[in-house]
Amino acid sequence: MKTGKMKSKIHMKAESHINRSNKRNSIFGFSRLRPQKLRCTTAMFGAAAAGILLALPAVARDDDDQKNVEHVLLISVDGMHQSDLAWYVQTHPKSTLAKLVAHGVDYSNASTPFPSDSFPGLIGQVTGGNPATAGIYYDDTWNHAVFPPGTTNCVGPAPGGEVAYTEAADKNLGALDAGQGIVPAPDNPDPWEDILQMTSNPVKVINPANLPVDPETCEPIYPNKYLQVNTIFEVAHRHHLLTAWSDKHPAYLALSGSSGEGVDDCFSPEINSSANKAAPTALNQPDWTTDNLFTQQYDGYKVEAVINWINGHRHDGGGNPGTPAIFGMNFQTVSTGQKLPNSRTEGDLSGNSLGGYLADGATPGPVLTHALDFIDQSLGKMVSALESSTAIIVSAKHGQSPMNLAALNRIDDGKIIAALNAAWNGSHPSATPLVAFEVDDDGMIVWLNDRSDAATKFARQFLMNYSDSTASVDGKPVTSAGLWQVYTGLAAAQFIGVKESDPRVPDVIGIAQYGVVYTGHKAKIAEHGGDHPEDRNVPILVVWPGASGGLNVTAPVETTQIAPTILELLGLDSHELQAVRIEGTEPLF
Repeated sequence: MKTGKMKSKIHMKAESHINRSNKRNSIFGFSRLRPQKLRCTTAMFGAAAAGILLALPAVARDDDDQKNVEHVLLISVDGMHQSDLAWYVQTHPKSTLAKLVAHGVDYSNASTPFPSDSFPGLIGQVTGGNPATAGIYYDDTWNHAVFPPGTTNCVGPAPGGEVAYTEAADKNLGALDAGQGIVPAPDNPDPWEDILQMTSNPVKVINPANLPVDPETCEPIYPNKYLQVNTIFEVAHRHHLLTAWSDKHPAYLALSGSSGEGVDDCFSPEINSSANKAAPTALNQPDWTTDNLFTQQYDGYKVEAVINWINGHRHDGGGNPGTPAIFGMNFQTVSTGQKLPNSRTEGDLSGNSLGGYLADGATPGPVLTHALDFIDQSLGKMVSALESSTAIIVSAKHGQSPMNLAALNRIDDGKIIAALNAAWNGSHPSATPLVAFEVDDDGMIVWLNDRSDAATKFARQFLMNYSDSTASVDGKPVTSAGLWQVYTGLAAAQFIGVKESDPRVPDVIGIAQYGVVYTGHKAKIAEHGGDHPEDRNVPILVVWPGASGGLNVTAPVETTQIAPTILELLGLDSHELQAVRIEGTEPLF
């Protein structure tokens, strides 16, 4: 529950150019290019699902083998585990994913940053930086050094305020167009018929009154201004290359970076808006995440936008600016296939098909299987339209847990936080509530009004001693508030890698016991945000012209390495990324 919220380098040419050619080659467009040589011993997969696992620090290159990639398509499949990719390829050997694996390099030991949330997850992929560097800890957080949204008179020290770069930032969070006014479509039974006409500039559908306020300027802080480092889109833009991205909230304006100019064409329909045809702009309606077929419909709009970009158009299908150098989208379909206990799905409209995984905790159930089918079919549409000069990267912002439904223990975090505040006020009767803000999915991240050592130690001791089975929605034991470790104050800052005085860093970080999901209801059976391998072990699959395909690299890598990899694929210097210089982030190859 979220308080305060509804709801080896390739040696390239010095420059790359936008390819406006309409020529199409083989399914991947890579058949004419000679496979690139490797410095180290490699093994080719005999088939997509077979082969020898290689523990390689990187896929190397032949410095004399010049390659030129003009476009990189980045796809994030929220919730997808590496095990999901492996299972699907094995059981669907003729699928698009299997063909991509056979033509590319599969980094099967990849980790997304902690916290394993969508916002820091994608920010890591496009900046090369972890939350400590990027300054992004979650999509909905607290900052001790800002004024609350709506402040117009910034007098005195900043009291702190919520930083919600979610649907809460929209002009109308009930509408798929976030309040632009093109939903519902006039005189049309489909109220979302015109959604591809949504603005390419998310600033137009963000309400500044919903944003935190900068104490120095007393102006709203737009998401791109909150980011502490630059992005791959800004680097590409500086080299006069086109860029485009599609994601689930207008708040993904953040990808444009502080310049605000990184993403030329941003298509950001609001996923947490009404999916009710009878009330398509109303609040408190079932949204696109409440039914997996709704989510597929929602993702389908973004797939259309990507196909239009591939064909050299704007996301709405108009104009001919050319295919972007960096472009892509985020899929939500797998995420809801994992989270929903039951849903409608392909071939079963009863709404009773099981979400998540089967009893073995590994095999996708019917809803998730059909969700993966949808992803594969969507990728097939993209791949068939691509040109020979395009590289493809498939990854995920985060995974999700628990995969083993028997371990699920849904705990009402609201009850725990209320008890924490009550205990604090019992010994400090004149104090404000201890908790300023908290976001709990399958971990606990808390900001305190009192950041003193005494307060943070109090919070830790309370949580580690909280044992009350009545807080479990599933009637299971609750020990240590569902946590196995709690970091507070200095320890929390060190866990993240920042100074304790950082106004953005959580004051309490609780690492959940496996299976714990914080919610007061039974509407979901999995979540993300935590530190379990199921939250963080995501795929990184890279396919590029000339790749020695069918490789499985088992050496540990991080999704932050995607950012410098994309720039080097395009022949750009990855050290133009500030986070790369700060963290020393290496390309994948």
